[in-house]
Amino acid sequence: MDTRRDDATKPMTMWFLGMLLFSMVAESNAQLSENYYASTCPNVELIVKQAVNTKFQQTPTTAPATLRMFFHDCFVEGCDASVLIASDNEDAEKDASDNKSLAGDGFDTVIKAKTAVESQCPGVVSCADILALAARDVVVLVGGPEFKVELGRRDGLVSQASRVTGKLPEPGLDVRGLVQMFASNGLSLTDMVALSGAHTIGSSHCNRFANRLYNFSTFMPVDPTLDPAYAQQLMKTCPRGGADPDAVVDIDPSRDIFDNLYYQNLVARKGLFTSDQALFNDLSSQATVIRFANNAEEFYAAFSSAMRNLGRVGVKVGSEGEIRRDCSAFN
Repeated sequence: MDTRRDDATKPMTMWFLGMLLFSMVAESNAQLSENYYASTCPNVELIVKQAVNTKFQQTPTTAPATLRMFFHDCFVEGCDASVLIASDNEDAEKDASDNKSLAGDGFDTVIKAKTAVESQCPGVVSCADILALAARDVVVLVGGPEFKVELGRRDGLVSQASRVTGKLPEPGLDVRGLVQMFASNGLSLTDMVALSGAHTIGSSHCNRFANRLYNFSTFMPVDPTLDPAYAQQLMKTCPRGGADPDAVVDIDPSRDIFDNLYYQNLVARKGLFTSDQALFNDLSSQATVIRFANNAEEFYAAFSSAMRNLGRVGVKVGSEGEIRRDCSAFN
């Protein structure tokens, strides 16, 4: 059988499929715009910013809580506010084990901002867009970079705890696993390293990293990549078998300030999670960590770009979603 004609068509078929996928992504992104609400709710950014600022002044943990919630939302079902849905049966996205630690201040921030927006622009602005704006605003409030946010997302129609599994990075993940997870969401290695910098305002309970202090391996109970003095410091807060379950450790000593000290800590072997320290230990990401450690402005620029890229993940447009009246419930 002569297969030359079939073989000749394969490159064209692959090109067509590639262009089809590209056009679908481009169409989705094309419907996002910085000025999406220019005629329907022109003051939306100011309204959200004022609500977020008020909440932040009341509770400073609003910043890490809101930023972390945005990341968790986008990596499961896309940036569609599905993480905000509440379920009487406790089977919504927010009820998944990986989301149980999301602080209530993040949810409260979006709900209050949505209430403020609805009072002036009822039924116009999605909860997904409000969350995206709020995430940018809290970064600015703690000294981070200001950047433009693309708008036009619809709120998702699905929120299930069972769909969270395997979608969020675990604290013990290595760089290869991180790269694969971020790439599956259209994000680059540089995006991954930059977004990890959000840990500069983060904190963690002891059980998320205690294995590095006491159970790393049979012959090395303490992770050898961890600075010994830092390990001893952590042990005081998180003693073996006796840590307060509510004890919290700052990932970065300058937790209240959005800066590049997180990367300087990685260079000094003071990364709290295995997945943090791996960014410096792995040669594929080490150079980027060093650049960000040495140049805060370079980190800020990369973080701003990465946040815009993150905000495009799995966006719902048109009939794919809705504009919720209440961010915690489907219409």
